[in-house]
Amino acid sequence: MKRAKTAIGLVLTAVMLFPVYWMINVSFTRDADMRKTPPNWFPVDGTLEGYRAVLDRQLPYLATSLLIGLGTVVLTVTVAAPAAYALAKLRPRGGRVLDFLLLIAQMIPGIIMAMGFYSIFLSIGVLNTVPGLIVADSTLAVPFAVLILTAFMSGIPGELLQAAWTDGAGALRTFWSIVLPLSRNALITVSLFAFLWAWSDFVFASTLNQGGDHQPITLGIYHYIGNNNQEWNAIMATAVVASIPAAVLLVIAQRYVAAGVTAGAVKD
Repeated sequence: MKRAKTAIGLVLTAVMLFPVYWMINVSFTRDADMRKTPPNWFPVDGTLEGYRAVLDRQLPYLATSLLIGLGTVVLTVTVAAPAAYALAKLRPRGGRVLDFLLLIAQMIPGIIMAMGFYSIFLSIGVLNTVPGLIVADSTLAVPFAVLILTAFMSGIPGELLQAAWTDGAGALRTFWSIVLPLSRNALITVSLFAFLWAWSDFVFASTLNQGGDHQPITLGIYHYIGNNNQEWNAIMATAVVASIPAAVLLVIAQRYVAAGVTAGAVKD
């Protein structure tokens, strides 16, 4: 029975990962073999022309996406961590209403938010700028981050905070020295998702940064497909390179995502 379940799991995994494999395969395929019937299941006569095109044309887009992703992470954590601490441990008035509003915020379609941001950014002069896109992407990540961090911080033993307060630590010192270190796993989780959302964003990028001098890789791929719709090896090579940072982050951070936030914080 276990072998059957394992076999089914392997088959389903192979089916789900096949598009990723085919993307990599096409990225090494020569233009002459692109429409070959049957297609080459392996890049027997592979070429690196697609990846040379990426290095020549797409690196500025990748650098911009990296800057936007890191900026979104910093802004998201800066806003969400104190807010979650207040909701979880300081119990302000209206906390439950705020939790409900955060849930509602995640239900608003991105395109609706993008149109609102367009009008605001146009009036304050941050349209087609990297900081404007960082702020817009953070609005998707902050509600999720606050909810996740609130759930993690609520599990921190109150005895630890009470001991810190007894020793004279204020709310800010307790937050910085006690709560944040114990919330490391939660912070990594929300940082990962914030980066991935910013890295893969297309709606905000196409609406708020279509004419900017520095555009993210999603727009780079979009423009490249439009201008070079026959160079599929270069298009797929761009997609492969764009997927590498996200894949590396997922591999590095996966051990923290499911870890317990208070493991080892107190002794039995």
